Amino acid sequence: MSTREEKVNTLDKSVLLLKPRGFCAGVVRAIDIVELALQAYGPPIYVRKEIVHNRFVVSDLASRGAVFVDSVDDVPAGARLVYSAHGVAPSVRRSSEERNLRVIDATCPLVTKVHLEAIRFAKSHSTIVLVGHRDHDEVIGTVGEAPDQTIVVSTPDEAETVQVPDGDVAYLTQTTLSLDEAQSIIDVLKRRFPQIQGPPAKDICYATENRQIAIKHIASKADVLLVVGSQNSSNSARMVEVGAQRGLPSYLIDDEKDIEHAWIETARTVAVSAGASAPESLVKGVLERLQSKGFRDVIEVEAVEEDVHFPLPPELRQAQLATLHGAS
Repeated sequence: MSTREEKVNTLDKSVLLLKPRGFCAGVVRAIDIVELALQAYGPPIYVRKEIVHNRFVVSDLASRGAVFVDSVDDVPAGARLVYSAHGVAPSVRRSSEERNLRVIDATCPLVTKVHLEAIRFAKSHSTIVLVGHRDHDEVIGTVGEAPDQTIVVSTPDEAETVQVPDGDVAYLTQTTLSLDEAQSIIDVLKRRFPQIQGPPAKDICYATENRQIAIKHIASKADVLLVVGSQNSSNSARMVEVGAQRGLPSYLIDDEKDIEHAWIETARTVAVSAGASAPESLVKGVLERLQSKGFRDVIEVEAVEEDVHFPLPPELRQAQLATLHGAS
């Protein structure tokens, strides 16, 4: 803990800026893929669904020539299509092949890990209980690996009542869940199905975990928590839940314009973080707004070190090299 952090209780109008925050390695990779594809091949580059769940990121890429579509059927035959970071079901891949689309896969490697685990459990004829939110793009894609063998469970109550066929049972989780929420569901499943198998390593991604740990670290030191992230960002929503569960008034905001005066008028210390798909530029806007309201002392609090990078797909690494050589 820094010496400056120890002074929090004596400061008026301070901001605790949490670290790590914002973009994770999977989001950086996905955005880089679209940007490099636009540079290498020129617009339009089609993207299935939102590349990441942040409307500012999507709007920025759209202004540069990315075309976001809900279905591969909306993509002209033979065009280039990027799969979002959330992954896709095998049926989507088959449809892309039928339309001769030139696919660039921006699926987060940690999501791919869950898909591979689903395939492995399905091949062993296990029933898969997938812990997650059934309408989330990531869960839809994972279910698609073994739809006849997968049951989605979203709450401890659902885990208490879920019925599975006789035989082997396994569980997997969505990567962007609350650690505590996921564990409470897994505990129920393990009690009800003592022989249930899980993944070799937990599925919740490092970035989701680290951002939640940072919030737990400062929950007793702040009066308010502001999490920058879009409403459809699962990991951002879970961060807000983690703060609220610890008695900290917590709010999910798209940007500084969403901050309500009533939230901060009596606060001395405001904690600020950002979901894994929120750009740092939005955090800067929030800090500027808070500083204009008298929160001038910004203290960065690092709870966990984070240094993770994922490689680009081979075809884009080659395109990136070609672009660099062309510039030189």
